[in-house]
Amino acid sequence: MQTGLRGLLALGSNGEAAFVDEDEAERIVAAVREDVPRDRVLLAGTGRQSTRATIAATTRAAKAGADAVLVLTPFYFKSQMTHDALVAHYRAVADASPVPVLLYNFTAVTAMNMAPDTAAALAAHPNIIGMKDSNGDVGQVAAIVARTPADFAVVVGSAPTLYPSLVVGAAGAIVAVANVVPEVCVALYELVRAGKHDDAKRLQRRLTPLAQAVSGGFSIPGLKMAMDIAGYVGGDVRGPLRPAKPEAHEILARLYEDLVG
Repeated sequence: MQTGLRGLLALGSNGEAAFVDEDEAERIVAAVREDVPRDRVLLAGTGRQSTRATIAATTRAAKAGADAVLVLTPFYFKSQMTHDALVAHYRAVADASPVPVLLYNFTAVTAMNMAPDTAAALAAHPNIIGMKDSNGDVGQVAAIVARTPADFAVVVGSAPTLYPSLVVGAAGAIVAVANVVPEVCVALYELVRAGKHDDAKRLQRRLTPLAQAVSGGFSIPGLKMAMDIAGYVGGDVRGPLRPAKPEAHEILARLYEDLVG
């Protein structure tokens, strides 16, 4: 919170939300809220496989201090997650939620994709205020932006495609590498907002190698190691994830120094 980040997401994919117990999830949100000022946004991931469980998790997160919730698409019965099923699910969650809801589309985790038409239908709900799309598909981001109202915030979860996503209308980003180099991510966003596209493209090229290493490359174990390198506290991973191997440290340290050194 000493950086220019607009806020934080607790219980996201990189927060190993899938490995967190239900009672623990509420305590995590409350603990993060203590250090996130009220003039900054605290999001909480509350997606569960059933509508009932998602509503319960959302209610608990709001009670613990979340300003809004990020709800991953249910995917266990993915062949049944049709347009109608997803619309009914999210509308029920939004109807019951004490705080605004953001849709969360992450095909690498769920092996399913929320179509832009589904996002557009849900954007009409007064308590569904935005969507995070982590697929890195700039064309889909553009399609969602085109089909939703101007005040529907489309944020992206792929740092390697951050610049083009902002150009086609994304409102911001929630990306793994922002846990390591938040100032760089904020600077890239501000360059695009200021119309300094040549500078933004150069910064994107410099950011991409580290961003790829802590997302698709070394993934969460590497992200935590990179946070340690940057002077933050990455901490241990939870099983069945395994810690990053020692050789990853040299690679990540070099990428970090190449970017900020």
